Amino acid sequence: MKKINEAVTKTYGNYPERILQFGEGNFLRAFTDWMIDKANRDGVYEGSIVLCQPIAPGLANLINEQDGIYTLAMRGIENGCATEKIEQITSVSRCINPYENYEALMEIARSADLKVIISNTTEAGISYKSGCSINDAPPAAFPAKITAFLYERYKAFNGAEDKGLLFLPVELIDNNGTELKRIVLQYANEWNLEAEFISWIETANKFTNTLVDRIVTGYPKDELSYFEEKLGYKDNIIVTSELFNLWVIEGKEEWSSILPIHKTDANVIWTSDAKPYKKRKVRILNGAHTSTVLAAYLAGHDIVLDFMNDEVVKTFLDKVIYEEVIPTLDLPKDELESFAAAVSDRFANPYIKHKLLDISLNSCSKFNARCMPSLLGYVEATGNLPKYLTFALASFIKFYNITKTEDVYVGTRKDGTSYNVNDDAEVLEFFAKVWAEKDAAGIAKAVLSNTNFWSGKDLTTVDGLAEAVASYLKAMETNDIRDLMKELI
Repeated sequence: MKKINEAVTKTYGNYPERILQFGEGNFLRAFTDWMIDKANRDGVYEGSIVLCQPIAPGLANLINEQDGIYTLAMRGIENGCATEKIEQITSVSRCINPYENYEALMEIARSADLKVIISNTTEAGISYKSGCSINDAPPAAFPAKITAFLYERYKAFNGAEDKGLLFLPVELIDNNGTELKRIVLQYANEWNLEAEFISWIETANKFTNTLVDRIVTGYPKDELSYFEEKLGYKDNIIVTSELFNLWVIEGKEEWSSILPIHKTDANVIWTSDAKPYKKRKVRILNGAHTSTVLAAYLAGHDIVLDFMNDEVVKTFLDKVIYEEVIPTLDLPKDELESFAAAVSDRFANPYIKHKLLDISLNSCSKFNARCMPSLLGYVEATGNLPKYLTFALASFIKFYNITKTEDVYVGTRKDGTSYNVNDDAEVLEFFAKVWAEKDAAGIAKAVLSNTNFWSGKDLTTVDGLAEAVASYLKAMETNDIRDLMKELI
């Protein structure tokens, strides 16, 4: 069988290398590189991407063996139907490994074509590590690499203001661009680099904060024969994802002309404030998961698709989102409802088998961050308890009805299925101790008054909440959770 680079013409990878991307993994190739390929294809951009491994082990050899060409299969629900869209991505020129050839990275620093740096080095990537030196080849920490890279560029162009770069980090931390810039400046000062260089970092370079959203399911090892038969070639770095995509970029509007991917039909939003979009994602997408997954699991479901096909659980999910979450958010209602509809389609994606127990990891902190602000916001706005979110809170507590067996904390569904609960040790110890008392009112009071769980708040001060949660917990002792959800809706 032919290799992909023998079957597919490299259309865009020979454009000037205008983008350096730290990260060659599945997410960036299924997200940013696809968007840039689309911009090239639509005629609004003419640039290729040179990839750089952020850590020593990586995909450089596999990528270069295929001349940077790979397949992206995007699958999900579109207009109510299961849809698969396959594209060959040719926007990547090559991939370098700076641990084997550091000079190749420095050559890019000296390139007049370079305009943009994109990165995805995991949440831990944008962090300070002591001991990094500008003489390391390369420095260990990603921000230290960037500092050394920028210093090489500064020297090559004598500090020219127009040779600064646009930074688009997509690491999943708050204010990722601001944090990257802060640590780069920290290294520059620590290394005693000249004041003019430090000023150039500040004035010539553009650091954006970004929010990204796309489920990337990665290399489809169990479906290789399907894709090879369908495509007629072999691709060792094929990647799969959902159809949905969203890239929110917080920065000056004029910066968007440097990388005009927003001019395509990709879902790219340039904004002066990304916070409302982050809140929308956390409250609706993540909140919908956390508020429904534990109850759905206790009701007998194992994957998200299962409960989306259960009319009772699906209706419960809709009521959480549309009746209790959306009213607490401050973006336009039609925008919020459109996003919520997309969330429903994403949950119903038949190509993704998302296990509920995987989603349940660390549910205590997740409920506090994703659901509790909506619950309290609803109370503040209406003076009433949101009954679906309150039931979700009780379901979370019920899910944590656990006992310790050896080194594992185990719960049991009504059908007798046992399951492991994974969370911080102190959280698990607390719930095992509380549930040993077997008193619904006492359990509700103990959990809601634990200020360590709720950002310092004592939730027993919320009028009627402890009583409502206790009532639901009492009902769950003898009733099937799905039946209780059905009564509720």
